[in-house]
Amino acid sequence: MIFSPRLNESENGRTFRQGLSFLFRIVLFLSAVAVNVKAEDQNPFLPAGVKDEGWPAVRGVHYDAHSPEIHLADRWPQEGPPVLWVKDLGQGYSAFVAQGNRVYTQAQSLQGQYVYCLDARTGKTLWEYRYDWPYELAGVYPGPRATPTLAKGRLLFAGPSGLVGCLNADTGQLIWSRYVIEEFQGKGGAGFGYSCSPTVVDDLVFLPVGGPGASMVALNLSDGKTVWASGDEPASYNPAMPIVRNGRQLILGYLENAVVIHDLRSGEVLLEHELSQGYDEHSAWPIYREPYLWIAAPFKSGSQLFELPEELSPEVPLKNIWRSRTLSNDVLSSVLVGDQLYGFDIFDPQSKTQRPSRGKFRCIEFMTGKALWEQGSGRPDRSNNDTSGELGQAGLIVADGKLILFNERGELILLRANPEQCEILARCNVLTGELTWTPPILHRGCVFVRNHSRAACIFVGDPALLSENQSTLSLSDIPQEIYYDWAGQILTVEPEYAFDIPSPAWLVNWFYWCLWLLLGSFVVAAIPACFVSAQRRMGVWAVGYRTLAFISGALGTTWISDWTQEFVFTWPLCLFIALEPVLARVQFRNVKKTSFWRDRLPVLWFLTVFVVYFMLCRRLSLVFEWAFLAAPIGALPIGLWEWRINRNSAGKFLFFVCLKLVTFTCAYGSGVLVLWLKY
Repeated sequence: MIFSPRLNESENGRTFRQGLSFLFRIVLFLSAVAVNVKAEDQNPFLPAGVKDEGWPAVRGVHYDAHSPEIHLADRWPQEGPPVLWVKDLGQGYSAFVAQGNRVYTQAQSLQGQYVYCLDARTGKTLWEYRYDWPYELAGVYPGPRATPTLAKGRLLFAGPSGLVGCLNADTGQLIWSRYVIEEFQGKGGAGFGYSCSPTVVDDLVFLPVGGPGASMVALNLSDGKTVWASGDEPASYNPAMPIVRNGRQLILGYLENAVVIHDLRSGEVLLEHELSQGYDEHSAWPIYREPYLWIAAPFKSGSQLFELPEELSPEVPLKNIWRSRTLSNDVLSSVLVGDQLYGFDIFDPQSKTQRPSRGKFRCIEFMTGKALWEQGSGRPDRSNNDTSGELGQAGLIVADGKLILFNERGELILLRANPEQCEILARCNVLTGELTWTPPILHRGCVFVRNHSRAACIFVGDPALLSENQSTLSLSDIPQEIYYDWAGQILTVEPEYAFDIPSPAWLVNWFYWCLWLLLGSFVVAAIPACFVSAQRRMGVWAVGYRTLAFISGALGTTWISDWTQEFVFTWPLCLFIALEPVLARVQFRNVKKTSFWRDRLPVLWFLTVFVVYFMLCRRLSLVFEWAFLAAPIGALPIGLWEWRINRNSAGKFLFFVCLKLVTFTCAYGSGVLVLWLKY
């Protein structure tokens, strides 16, 4: 028991009043703080009574790209909508997710792959988490593919190596991680990297993995432990999608060769509908409106509508309502608004990395597949075709009776959701100069977009709702590069399927043309060599044929392809010609008189040509053509010996020429051998 000196009555009253006053001031202070916090957390773009759930997953709250936000501007100023921030970000295809005053995404730099948490209004990095080394830094598809997912104060992410992790969304601290592809022996996706964004329902994280007995897996959100694994179908690039049929919670997997439906809690396979056999891929999201399921695919497959049976059973297939060649989707998905589907109908078998994809933006009826309107010519984006007014392949957001598009050319476009006509309300350039397949998101009146270089936040709400304290930029402050389709000028005819291995007929045809170009260079170069002294003749001939062969090899892919209207690849000849001076210098390395530039310039030239060749193949999606970088392996054995031959007599010179043709054959054959051994 604690005792204190007794105060008189007046002192007691005064102390009591002072205590009440102090308590009242504390209450006022806490109330003011609460009001300020509430004001900061309020979303003026939501209807009254609608909870602000942000944009927690790649396609929003309900995985349909719909946003409940209203009060969006019907028109944008001539100079474009206000820009809140622009930020250099790095490579990657991951979209943003948002909650409160934060946005999250994934990207990679030279140092590695990262998850980023940014301030939604300023773009300032609040925290970053490095989870892996860079992925395909100089490849065709560099960087992370999946989009993170927010759930219960946690942020789930997936890397292209198959690493799946869970972070504290406030601090970025790692809670758990697993390599699901390695653990479950995942298949599918043809080795292009794991692309499925995590799907979270309640306390379960769903991931299509494609392993034996683990086509789909469910992990515990709190610790990452396996709850169930089920199915044997190989996975593709599409995330798991939660749906409901007759009140039963289900998980749908749009996999490589099938549509599979699991019970959400137990993982039991309730339905498995085969779509194809062999290699196939599906990246575009299905659209579900109970009991109807719409799916679209690349490779000019079009789209189709199914009806789910009342009682799901592996023996009861999906009922096909309609199937059409219309509205093929690849990397960017369509949306359902009312009774109409809106999306880009891609005419190319797959999306192109070297140019905008060919196709038309369409509106079709959901229940019948009937086309209502279309926009675009469907022609390739070439210099002689003006496609600047086309909508193009675009990621979509549905909000406030409008469609917000961010197309692969980096344009932001506002459309009225009108089934009767294509009604463009506004458009502007945001991140131009390079192609992007990342869909936009809408959060608190702002659209968040990105490409492989930078990210931007664009305010598209009613201008009256933009805070006076918010600093803004204009679109002119964003570095805009003019997109020039120089790839179309180089590849006048391109392989229809970039990831198909060149056929034996193609390889023979390419070799035939390279050989003729090399022989032609020998003959033409011999003409000026006849008019010089015998001592200089071989030197003049060598310089002449190398120059002619290199130029004709470089231009042959463009000119011969255009002439024959068949893809002819002659660049391996350039690699061989670049290698020749190196072989020659090695032969004469014992010469006493040496020169720094004479000895090393051929090596520098050789390395430069090989790097440029690699970068061009990457930029033009000539994936398997990289194999010809193995040319030195085949050329070395004979190439090191051929220059020792005395070429003074005509007979020995002809033998030398024949030997050089054999050396090129070996160099070309080494590339073919690499293809054969690997594929």
